[in-house]
Amino acid sequence: MKIFYAIQATGNGHISRATQLHPYLLKYGTVDFFLSGNNASLDIKLPIKFKSKGCSLHYSKCGGLDYWNTLTNIRPRQMYKDADALPLKEYDVIINDFDSITALACKLQNVHSVQFGHQASFISKATPRPNKKSFMGEMILKHYAPSPKNIGLHFENYDSFIRPPIIKDQIIEAEPKNLGHITVYLPSFDKDCLEKAFNKVNHVHFHWFLNDVESPYTIRNITYYPVNQKKFNKSLINCEGIITGGGFETPAEALYLKKKILSIPIRNHYEQECNAAALKKLGVPVVYDVEDDFNLIIESWLDKEILYPTIKANNIPETLDYLFDTYKE
Repeated sequence: MKIFYAIQATGNGHISRATQLHPYLLKYGTVDFFLSGNNASLDIKLPIKFKSKGCSLHYSKCGGLDYWNTLTNIRPRQMYKDADALPLKEYDVIINDFDSITALACKLQNVHSVQFGHQASFISKATPRPNKKSFMGEMILKHYAPSPKNIGLHFENYDSFIRPPIIKDQIIEAEPKNLGHITVYLPSFDKDCLEKAFNKVNHVHFHWFLNDVESPYTIRNITYYPVNQKKFNKSLINCEGIITGGGFETPAEALYLKKKILSIPIRNHYEQECNAAALKKLGVPVVYDVEDDFNLIIESWLDKEILYPTIKANNIPETLDYLFDTYKE
């Protein structure tokens, strides 16, 4: 088969998932990837055949969405041209991991696709939401990348079409240890927003992964790292706990490793608020606003004994068999 796989490149989770799936997909045929978006920071080792600036989220300095920067970087006319130019009729299977351009291309060219990934799980009303739902957020989740077929990924199987998270081989094969450090991955926060709080917890060492760091260096109780998959995996596998956003892939891997998690969802990011609601049901503490007492919150989190449920890793061959069978129906 010829397989077209669209990756949403807002953040690194979609890229990480596609990288893990790639060797499994090759057993079914050839795979061409479409990268849509421009604010991921991972080194991409995939055969990217098509690219578009697409629609990417941009963040404010301290944990929120930058709506102005996001909106001013959207080019509707170019997105339409990019969608029209994608040769989707040449492919036997089109897999869309939450990309609006591919969804538009399918509509323009009258071809079939399957939405596969975390966002697809929100088609189900059973997937956790915050107490206060967002009408606009629900509309985005439903209409941003619509498809007639959906296969979702989430922490738990909230519905019949939702499967467990895709966990990287390096995580599955690891022997986790607790070397005492705290891993930090918060791409929506600048260094100035959190540095003082981490320095106040001076008996703990932090491994902080930041987009603007080129090589590791240590100041006081913080080692600053570039966003690097191999280094991050090693830090996560050997940490006591992780402070991260309200994304999906990183918390899923931390839960799989039975690591402590402190989640700070991006402000006004509805999908992350939904993920935070799911994490809270699993017993994960969630912080919605980082204020002057954040160091005390970290201390309290570290002092508490937290028991999380066991998270299963996705059986990738079984899920892909299901995907291709679903696609043909």
